[in-house]
Amino acid sequence: MDSRQAILSRIRTSLKVSGDDAERAATVSSRIAEHPLGIIPKRGQLPAAERLALFIAMAEKYNATTERLPSRETLPTAVADYLKQRNLPAAIRIGADARLVDLPWQTAGAIEIRHGASDGDDLVAVSHAFGGIAETGTLCVLSGPDNPVTLNFLPDHHIVVVEAADIVGDMESLWANLRAAQGETMPRTVNMITGPSRSADIEQTLLLGAHGPRALHVAVIGEAEVRLT
Repeated sequence: MDSRQAILSRIRTSLKVSGDDAERAATVSSRIAEHPLGIIPKRGQLPAAERLALFIAMAEKYNATTERLPSRETLPTAVADYLKQRNLPAAIRIGADARLVDLPWQTAGAIEIRHGASDGDDLVAVSHAFGGIAETGTLCVLSGPDNPVTLNFLPDHHIVVVEAADIVGDMESLWANLRAAQGETMPRTVNMITGPSRSADIEQTLLLGAHGPRALHVAVIGEAEVRLT
């Protein structure tokens, strides 16, 4: 018996339980399955259209820029416009997400599309969010080859696409959707992004881009739907 097993054995002895206690195991499994909720603020508990409006207002409050797009197919032109308006090079980096890779990027002109994780030399990255939280204007981006986590931190400009139907009222609803979508295989990292990177550590002066992108642009796709968890 190694030291870890010895410690666990002493704990079980003191609690007067065995390692194969079916009742205790069932209690633990039941609590995990039910994942009880705490108090959920009312701010995000709104009809679909109002919930979307709140998400946009909160995202902009925290220095993100936003735009509404009727469909993903219009994203390439919107990205091209974003680059032109800010005098940025016609180059972006995306991951392997089919919702981005399969778009008609040729309609946006001569944009260079780079794929995979960023090495720190990219000015603009485009990611697709799993969802959004209306009460805080927060985006949820999952790590993995579809949307490499480096795209959240290294490029100076981060354009994040989110479906209007995937914007929920609160964090608890988003986690419930994530559990339902991922099952037992969760992503290694779940990044919650609220506005561009910022810090006021030095003399209480707000500095954008302190630990990540200096600019966050949120492209909301489609119309809000009634899809509360």
